[in-house]
Amino acid sequence: MYRFADPHYLFLLLLVPLFIIYYLKGQRRQSGKIKYSDVALLKNLKPTLKQKARHVLFLLRIVAYILIIFALARPQSGSKEEEIETEGVDIVLAVDVSTSMLAEDFQPQNRLGAAKMVAKEFVEGRTNDRLGMVVFAGQSFTQCPLTVDYGVLISLLEQIKIADKDWDGTAIGMGIANAVNRLKNSKTKSKVIILLTDGVNNSGQIDPLTAAQIAATYDIKIYTIGAGKKGTALYPVQHPVLGKQYVPRPVKIDEEVLKEIAGITGGKYFRATDEQKLREIYQAIGEMEQTKIKVHEYTRYTEYFVYFLMVAILLLIGEIVLANTFFKRIP
Repeated sequence: MYRFADPHYLFLLLLVPLFIIYYLKGQRRQSGKIKYSDVALLKNLKPTLKQKARHVLFLLRIVAYILIIFALARPQSGSKEEEIETEGVDIVLAVDVSTSMLAEDFQPQNRLGAAKMVAKEFVEGRTNDRLGMVVFAGQSFTQCPLTVDYGVLISLLEQIKIADKDWDGTAIGMGIANAVNRLKNSKTKSKVIILLTDGVNNSGQIDPLTAAQIAATYDIKIYTIGAGKKGTALYPVQHPVLGKQYVPRPVKIDEEVLKEIAGITGGKYFRATDEQKLREIYQAIGEMEQTKIKVHEYTRYTEYFVYFLMVAILLLIGEIVLANTFFKRIP
């Protein structure tokens, strides 16, 4: 990107043709006439180098004048630069890993498999955000603390498994409390928990609504997702003789509590009845919790007038030297 900072000086270039006309008229006035009886000898005379180059001094002067005008106009080269400020979001994914997540109503996978796949897509779609993950069943554990290393988070996400019988259950309050503990010291303006469960709170020492109120005191927003189709769903069970069998069981999601949790914290409740619906929910949450990006664009200019001025000075010095040496006039 090139420009002249003071382009009005370029109007002085209109004087250049006037200088040339004035110079040519002056050359005619200085010419003289001499009468010869025979000019044949003069015709054979070749002009000297000095005669051929007699206009060099004027040419040097006029070029120097043009360069000085360009220098006054201040030629500049500019390059656009951007300064980007980002304000990320801290998000903790709280995932239910109780045995009820084995229900296969999110074909072709069970609920946990679908939750892991969609959560992975959600993580891959974020930029400049810190993400973490907790899992809960009868108890709650931190699967991954807040990080911007999405590769590590995805690797730990893929390792999630259904809870052992020793800690099976659904401790929604504990899951929220653990996620709050990961977010409470965050300095970001937007702190979010995305809680996914398919059941009713039946374990843990902390009531879900109490945990939600604690989250609200730290300005943490909770989006709750109830996973499971309405009615009944097929659950795999291991028969001692027949092997793996499927048993229909009623889907029990405490939607009223999940709605209240979201309401207390300023979040929103969603119901996912299949994998595609779950994907749409995560996309909707992602759009609501966008990373704020501010772009400041400015142009940095480099001055080139000094180069034009230096060449002009050299030409003027050359004119002076030549005028007092090679083109020196003898009175």
